[in-house]
Amino acid sequence: MIGIISKVFIPTVINLFFFTSMASAHVTVMPKTSSTGAWETYTLKVPVEKDVATTKVTVKAPAGVEIMSYQPVPGWTYSSEKDASGKVKTFTFEATGEGILSGQFQQFEFVAKNPEKATKAAWDAFQYYKDGSIVEWTGEEGSDSPHSITDIIKAATTGQHSSQTTEHSDKTPTKDNEKTKTEVTEKKTETSTSLSLILSGLAALLSFAALIIAIRKK
Repeated sequence: MIGIISKVFIPTVINLFFFTSMASAHVTVMPKTSSTGAWETYTLKVPVEKDVATTKVTVKAPAGVEIMSYQPVPGWTYSSEKDASGKVKTFTFEATGEGILSGQFQQFEFVAKNPEKATKAAWDAFQYYKDGSIVEWTGEEGSDSPHSITDIIKAATTGQHSSQTTEHSDKTPTKDNEKTKTEVTEKKTETSTSLSLILSGLAALLSFAALIIAIRKK
């Protein structure tokens, strides 16, 4: 009985682990959420799901997303294809050496300007292997080869809050200043009064001491 369970259970666990690993070995772009109009630093993560190396990856810029710059990676070159207006349509990282080996992954960073309107930016990616095969990460979520998506959400509006804060700050300091001036004046008056009383007391003591000395001399 134990032998039968082992023969059925162990392969099932191995297959489950294998397919789970395969499902997670997607080309992804992070972060998954960003703000409209923001200059975002994105990270392209390329894992290898085959026994051969990945030597190139090409990414299509989502509509409205402007690719601005990239971070150089040793052993890799960068190139891009632009449209008539000079905006990047696709960009490619290609290995000058052996590339990304089986069981490894590589990250590439680039800066892009997000669109001004909220949208879901789909990053269509094409992963090239050394054996000539290509995996197209262009499918919808839930498919075998989905593209990565960044949810571009509307940035928080701070204009009204800022104007209210400014208005409040314009009025409040005036009252605070008046109060501060009053407190300073009162403190100065109290200090002057206290000093006068102290000096008067010292004068009285000196006069009394002088009187006693004069009486003793007589």
